[in-house]
Amino acid sequence: MIVVTGSAGFIASTVVQKLNEEGFTNLILVDDFSKKDKERNFINKKYNQLINRDIFIDWFLKNPDKISFVIHLGARTDTTEFDKKIFDRLNLNYSKDIWKICTTNDIPLIYASSAATYGGGEYGYEDRHDIVSKLKPLNPYGISKNEFDKWVLQQKEHPPFWAGLKFFNVYGPNEYHKGRMASVILHAFNQINQTGKVKLFRSHNPDFKNGEQLRDFVYVKDVTEVIRYMMETKIPSGLYNLGTGKARTFVDLARATFMAMDKDPNIEFIDTPIDIRDKYQYFTEAKMDKLFNTGYKKSFTELEKGINDYVRNYLVSNKIY
Repeated sequence: MIVVTGSAGFIASTVVQKLNEEGFTNLILVDDFSKKDKERNFINKKYNQLINRDIFIDWFLKNPDKISFVIHLGARTDTTEFDKKIFDRLNLNYSKDIWKICTTNDIPLIYASSAATYGGGEYGYEDRHDIVSKLKPLNPYGISKNEFDKWVLQQKEHPPFWAGLKFFNVYGPNEYHKGRMASVILHAFNQINQTGKVKLFRSHNPDFKNGEQLRDFVYVKDVTEVIRYMMETKIPSGLYNLGTGKARTFVDLARATFMAMDKDPNIEFIDTPIDIRDKYQYFTEAKMDKLFNTGYKKSFTELEKGINDYVRNYLVSNKIY
């Protein structure tokens, strides 16, 4: 059986759907399944068992022989949360427990790291192991992810295969429940429906014009393709960036959303909230050579094409993938 943690959430639920489409139904789904706003992400998926995240570690300790692979995507992902204890419990220590069980029982492991580990980009965005200890994430979420990466790289014993995926700005279906943490595409779609315009953060950095802040936006369906590739292909264990390798502006994103909705662009700029202004990333772009050098051949979806699919096939009809 394959374990997928965070399976009621955004990325993991799309991974479950991808696995289902390829004939995998013998799945163990792990999450806090009590949250009704996430229920439709998993209710129609095919799986063997649902296990609450609070009891999963005990279950895993007793049943490791039943598991052939772990995809650990569950985490507290709120970048505006500043309670370190929450991140220590849900992101750092929980992940250590999963790592240890996988190591002891020779179970391959893919886990979610984050581009938030790169902080302000002082050391670039290359997924090299030698810079991990130097990185300075800008919030407790990024710190928790980087602390786990650092811990992993210090381990002498490890699963037979492991990969930590440094997700950049992932967007796509099944993120309806994420509120403030949802992608800018979802927020833009809702704003256009409600007001006919999109509000973007004004630049507070003289090196960037308003709306020309740059991010690497990656479509969630591409994420599922990479995870399936890693499950099936023997590649070197390690940390891997997961973006497109091509940064795009928020203005590009907004215009593509208007286009997908068959509307003329109407963009307004507002001040970046004070609580995140000093931690705001003005540029992120994944260096993707490491993944491609393993033999990965598929191209990543262009922003306009990804947004068009997301808007027309999911947001307009309020559908789940």
